[in-house]
Amino acid sequence: MKSNFSEEGDYFLMSASKNAYAASRAKANGTITTEKSSVIFWILIVFTGLFMFWAPFQRALFNGGTYDFERSIYSASVWSSIIMLLIAILAFFVFKLKDRKDVLTILVLIMPLTYVISLSNSASHYLATNMVYIQMLYATFFILGVFLTKNKLGVSIVASLLMISGYFIVLFGLLYWLGNGSFAARLVSWFAFMDSPNLYRDAIMTDSNGLRLTSVFQYANTYAAFLITLSLGALFFIVKSRKWQTVLPHAFLLVPILVSFWLTLSRGAIVVIPVVFLIMLFFFSISRQILALLQFGLAFLTSILILQKVTDIGIGLQKQPSASESWHGWSILLIASVVFTVVAIVIQLFVAPWLERITARFDAKKYATFILPVAAIVVGVLGAILILSDTGFKNILPDNVKTRIENINFQQHSVLERGTFYKDAVKLWTDYPIIGAGGGAWASLYEKYQNNPYTSRQAHNFVLQYLVETGALGFLAFVGFVIAVMVFYIRSYIKNSQEKRDLHFLFFIVTISLLVHSMIDFDLSYVYLGAVLFLALGGLLSNTSSAPLRFKNDSAVIHKSFPALLAILSLVMFYISVQLLSANGSYKETLAVIKTSQDYNQIIKPLDKAISLHPAHPDYLLTGQVSRIGILLQVYNQVQKEDPTKAEPFFNQAQDLMNQLLKKEPHNRAVAMQQLNMLLIKGKHEEALNWSNSQIINYPWYTEMYEKSITLNIDLANQASAKNNTQEYNKRLDDALATYKEVLARVDSLKNLPKEQAQGRPFAVTPNMALNVGQISYMRGDYVGSSSTIQPYITDNLDDQPNRTLIRWYLAALQKQGKNDQALQDKLIAKDPAEKQNIEAIVTASFPK
Repeated sequence: MKSNFSEEGDYFLMSASKNAYAASRAKANGTITTEKSSVIFWILIVFTGLFMFWAPFQRALFNGGTYDFERSIYSASVWSSIIMLLIAILAFFVFKLKDRKDVLTILVLIMPLTYVISLSNSASHYLATNMVYIQMLYATFFILGVFLTKNKLGVSIVASLLMISGYFIVLFGLLYWLGNGSFAARLVSWFAFMDSPNLYRDAIMTDSNGLRLTSVFQYANTYAAFLITLSLGALFFIVKSRKWQTVLPHAFLLVPILVSFWLTLSRGAIVVIPVVFLIMLFFFSISRQILALLQFGLAFLTSILILQKVTDIGIGLQKQPSASESWHGWSILLIASVVFTVVAIVIQLFVAPWLERITARFDAKKYATFILPVAAIVVGVLGAILILSDTGFKNILPDNVKTRIENINFQQHSVLERGTFYKDAVKLWTDYPIIGAGGGAWASLYEKYQNNPYTSRQAHNFVLQYLVETGALGFLAFVGFVIAVMVFYIRSYIKNSQEKRDLHFLFFIVTISLLVHSMIDFDLSYVYLGAVLFLALGGLLSNTSSAPLRFKNDSAVIHKSFPALLAILSLVMFYISVQLLSANGSYKETLAVIKTSQDYNQIIKPLDKAISLHPAHPDYLLTGQVSRIGILLQVYNQVQKEDPTKAEPFFNQAQDLMNQLLKKEPHNRAVAMQQLNMLLIKGKHEEALNWSNSQIINYPWYTEMYEKSITLNIDLANQASAKNNTQEYNKRLDDALATYKEVLARVDSLKNLPKEQAQGRPFAVTPNMALNVGQISYMRGDYVGSSSTIQPYITDNLDDQPNRTLIRWYLAALQKQGKNDQALQDKLIAKDPAEKQNIEAIVTASFPK
């Protein structure tokens, strides 16, 4: 019996028109909904469809860990809590705890539970609690996948939603590439997250490699991962079908998908796509393997043939819009798509049946289906050599694509940098081995463990990021869960008929594609893709058959406990999500108020409401565009000038909020720096020094803490000198020099990086450090060391006060050596005659020995 996407679509239409689905009865194992719950099924379908089209255009629900990104995630959490409640109601009618896979449906809740456990050890309470909510959303979508895809109708609808929404994302990206961005923006502006009514930010991004297509994701590599999933899904529907109307939409869009894939310029995706494709081939019959290789090969060849023109037109349109050039680009793409579609249909209608007949006798032979994938590996290696060598074959590619392919090696920057991330992640995990450091652990802690001063709030490896967040406990729970689902699915796949295999195979493609590519990037930091992954895992489990549980019990308590738990969790999550969403709205109101008013009471009213609904939120309290602590300190400074007796309560309130924030966000660099500044405001130099020294270990590649430590040691040394405490004086200076030597050692260690790997942020001795160390040398009589330390940091900018201070000490050190830089001294005194006395004051000053 032949099965294809069109037949499933026919089934869907027929069932909907006759309402046959609503009249069905539950089977003994509860795999089909009852008449009473059929309405819930359709409501769930509607919610799923809306999510599939809404979520991608909210920057794919990227978990960026700030106010800017959280609103869409909290909105999605509200959606998922409603979905969970509907599932709970449905489960009351159909769920029976009878098979092992039913246990697995319940065990998905272990994932959010491990994140709840890791809260006790969290590096950031804010990021960790957000991950709990996200994991609850994932669990909801897994259970949704289980319940929606237990019958042919549900599978057909969910598969259609996945593919159609994906195709819309591809067309959206190409509209931007081919100069129709305003039209694309108008299509989605009524529901998408837009920077302006006519702009979806970074649908095309620019980096050192040039223009890169990102569509809704604002990150090219993740878009490429999504396109791998979509292209292989389209290929699957092409090769399994024998009806032209089924092949047509998937074939027509396969070339635009692959053109978009090339335009992402993602090297990692170029490496990953053959891996996932080969995994897929192992599950095909020989005839389908040949068809897949043929169809995919032709589609790739077609995309390459038009790629140069489409690339050049797109780049030109980003510089200078042109309706004629835009149409030129679209016409090339449309003609190529039509040609491939015709060829694909001819192959499926006439070549495919013939291949089935001549390969049928081989399918039954053991290991026969392994021959072609192995051969494909050999051909793929030869093809890679051909493309990477100087044969000239690669010259048909656009220069930007060709350059990216030529740079695929283990010594290029992004590979070396990822290797560093992975090593640093392991170092982090060894300090939190059992339960991890909570959600967002990498973003919060990586600066403490990094080998060099790179900036990356993502570990670029889902497995390692999961490991540092939940430790061995959570990691093993996740891996065990995914393996169990895959084992159940593969066992059932082997036993099932071809029709049943085809029904759920798209979910296998989605799962493998996302999991494999997420090993080298942060795709699953996009909550939309995480939800799709767990929906697909649920779809895989629903198609499996598993052994019945050993115990048999018809007690209602056993069978209804899971639905009751889901109902309770859904209500709790709905309440929390609505609160968080309301807090975000109040903060958004604060940002609007401050644009039109400077009235203290008007500003703090919505801000305090946001804080009351979401306590210890770092953006609301300190790090956002407007913050409660920032406002309090501004008021404190203003009142301090007018009436110092009334200023203290404002500072104390700011410090109380800071203390709360430090407990919840002990590894937030902005919080650490603000605490240091507040200690300095109150003149607590000893405490400020201790604080800066304690924070150097957490932020070893940031010069600010080193600078403060050295400066404060010198200030305290001067205080000790005034008290004639020579021992304390020398100790402070020695401590300052020790801190300076630590900076030098780190600067020196950066020389050991491979020459292909960039060090990241600048890290070097700063002018302020050089001045302080030069001052120490001067105070100890080492005038040569003082001048040589200071001189490299002097500039021609005499309007810069710190630079004038450097010059002042440099000239004093030269005078002590019996030397002078007359030209520099003349410039300085011409700028400010008082500098002559300033230099003399340094020269005549005496310091303890």
